[in-house]
Amino acid sequence: MKFTLAVAALAAAAATVVPAVAQAQFAKADDAVEYRQSALFLLGNHFGRIGAVVKGDAPFNKDDVAKNAELVATLSKLPWPAFEGGQTNGKSKAKPEVFSDKAKFRDAANKMETAVAQLNTVAKGGDLASIKTAFGEAAQTCKSCHDNFRAK
Repeated sequence: MKFTLAVAALAAAAATVVPAVAQAQFAKADDAVEYRQSALFLLGNHFGRIGAVVKGDAPFNKDDVAKNAELVATLSKLPWPAFEGGQTNGKSKAKPEVFSDKAKFRDAANKMETAVAQLNTVAKGGDLASIKTAFGEAAQTCKSCHDNFRAK
């Protein structure tokens, strides 16, 4: 539990600082790619924990789901500044459209942030049926972004 709180505190602190310093922080393409991949990995990990509950592969514990939803909402804000410099390398799965159609990419990111914020709100209520619905809506935004902006 202490670890989860520490991760949440770190993610919350990073979410407030990162946008302001992102450009200076990513002087190298490798740094930008590693940062956004790390942020998205953590986001996917905590989203996947909720997904396991939604699919019935893990027991429903409303407190655990709420904690993971809160982390997902916080983490959803982190990766985007690392895309703003247009930096990429051979390790990135970002399609060229991420950088050539920034408005469409940012719109997809905003939709995801909105959907996971809704999931976070719903998860606090503890109703599994509502969580399943909100999770499905958030998952669709993830899929849409992956389909349009992530190379296979």
